Amino acid sequence: MSLVPGDPALVPTPAPTRVPASGRAPETGTAPPGGDRADVVPGRWRRAAGPVGRGLVWTVVAAVPLAFLAVFFLWPVGSMLARGVTNAAGQLDLGAFAEVLAESRTWRLVGQTLGLAVAGTLGSLLLGLPGAYVLYRCRFPGRNLLRGLSTVPFVLPTVVVGTAFRALLAENGPLGFLGLDQTLTAVVLAMVFFNFSVVVRQVGALWSTLDPRTGEAARMLGASPWRTFVTVTVPALGPAIASAGSLVFLFCSTAFGIVQTLGRPGVGTLETEIYIQTTAFLDLRTAAVFSTLQFVVVILAVTLANRFRAGTETALRLREPTSHPLRRADAVPFAVTMLTVVLLIAAPIVALVARSFQSSQGWGLRNYELLGSSAGSGFAGGTTVLQALEHSVKIALDATVITLVVGVPLALLLTRPVRSRWAVRAQRLFDAAIMLPLGVSAVTVGFGFVVSLVASAPQLAYSGALVPLAQAVVALPLVVRSLVPVLRAVDPRLREAAAVLGASPGRVLRTVDGPFLARGLGLAAGFAFAVSLGEFGATTFLASPDYQTLPVLIVRLLGRPGEDNYGMAMAGSVILAVLTATVMLVCERLRPRGAAGTGAGF
Repeated sequence: MSLVPGDPALVPTPAPTRVPASGRAPETGTAPPGGDRADVVPGRWRRAAGPVGRGLVWTVVAAVPLAFLAVFFLWPVGSMLARGVTNAAGQLDLGAFAEVLAESRTWRLVGQTLGLAVAGTLGSLLLGLPGAYVLYRCRFPGRNLLRGLSTVPFVLPTVVVGTAFRALLAENGPLGFLGLDQTLTAVVLAMVFFNFSVVVRQVGALWSTLDPRTGEAARMLGASPWRTFVTVTVPALGPAIASAGSLVFLFCSTAFGIVQTLGRPGVGTLETEIYIQTTAFLDLRTAAVFSTLQFVVVILAVTLANRFRAGTETALRLREPTSHPLRRADAVPFAVTMLTVVLLIAAPIVALVARSFQSSQGWGLRNYELLGSSAGSGFAGGTTVLQALEHSVKIALDATVITLVVGVPLALLLTRPVRSRWAVRAQRLFDAAIMLPLGVSAVTVGFGFVVSLVASAPQLAYSGALVPLAQAVVALPLVVRSLVPVLRAVDPRLREAAAVLGASPGRVLRTVDGPFLARGLGLAAGFAFAVSLGEFGATTFLASPDYQTLPVLIVRLLGRPGEDNYGMAMAGSVILAVLTATVMLVCERLRPRGAAGTGAGF
């Protein structure tokens, strides 16, 4: 509706000369000379049309991401779960559940999945807490570099992590004498490597905001450093520790790529069993039952993570981050952190790089020279390693665009100030729903695509269209989690002031939230690209044999006999790791200053 000057329906009454103390828009007003009447509609008409207009705008904004999640997440996962509780005729039938649950192997897999997840969580917390203190509470030269390096393991493809630990722990590797190759211990170590940065960032972001005077008061009253830590610091960090622990448990229970590359036959989890039942035995119903069991575990972990994360984000707003110079009393946590970085993080990567230069002909570039040759494309021809890298980059770019188109509206929805009870509940529901793709196994997502989208439209099979969509589903939670803290850092008084001055909701969004959003988009795009580039679980179900991605080809090379195949897998893993790490280090530089909570977004 255009507002025409002089329209008798819009002639305002005399305007008050000041803005009410409540901060609300004035009841009436006139347009300034040369001003746009559409931006300064008198308050009584704005109140009449504003809520309806804003509601319509946010309904439209919510439509795209909700439709995306409904079609490409809820439908595939729902179709997969339905296969476990229905028969071929579509009738309710729990017989498959009874059969699977009656087998001792099922409970062994459940126990092994939970056991590995608990061990990985405890190890990550044990090593991550000293790292959080040193990297966020202490100040020393090179701290920012170590922070950036600590991020790299989390964004490395799980296939690369598994390959790196195989290079380190293999019989001819630097630590081969330990006999840990393809053991449960190797899997747990890789999980700790992968999740160390989750604990460091989430706990460290809160630790840096704690008021040091509380601990100093306890010390003055005679408490020892250990007692001060246990009675003062740990309770204050409780929400962050619990949130990080639940997230790490979530990631460990869905570490398909790590178990697939590091575990020997017999070292399995619910995810690997889903893959075996689907690809080896073509038993989709049994696979659906195992997917349902894992879904229950994921829902529990997501619920806990969401609840504890809310407490962490509230605490992060209490105080500006502070740090102190490294002191003699910090020697123990500093030593633990340095040993962790050197032995757990750097050693596997160094071993991987070194092994990539070692071939059947000795040290040299032979493994890299083979990457573009037909020797790297399999027994019967197909995709070479360099071609797979090209495919991965193209698909990751497509997935990144899709993820941003869906993720930005979701982040805006989650950070809108709301007052009504139903709106608050709706935001919490959205928040929990967005976390689900992060925890639901990528194998389950890929399997769901097969039994829903491909079953409904067989021409989509191996068309190449589904792979970036599946990768976007997997990357979406990380993109939203990286944007939400940035948008929540916007002072709400800026929005209120803009509205009082007559700015429309769209203009407020563009001029107030827009600059903050633009600074966070670089980090969000980096997360989306890195996750998509290394995605393996869903892609292994959907990638065409002649259009494979690099992670899928690396796993297949590791499963083939021959020194050249193994060497090419190592060289391909190095290239994938370097590309991913470069993207994330650049994005770390783009992180908005003061957005400490972004790291907690994991």
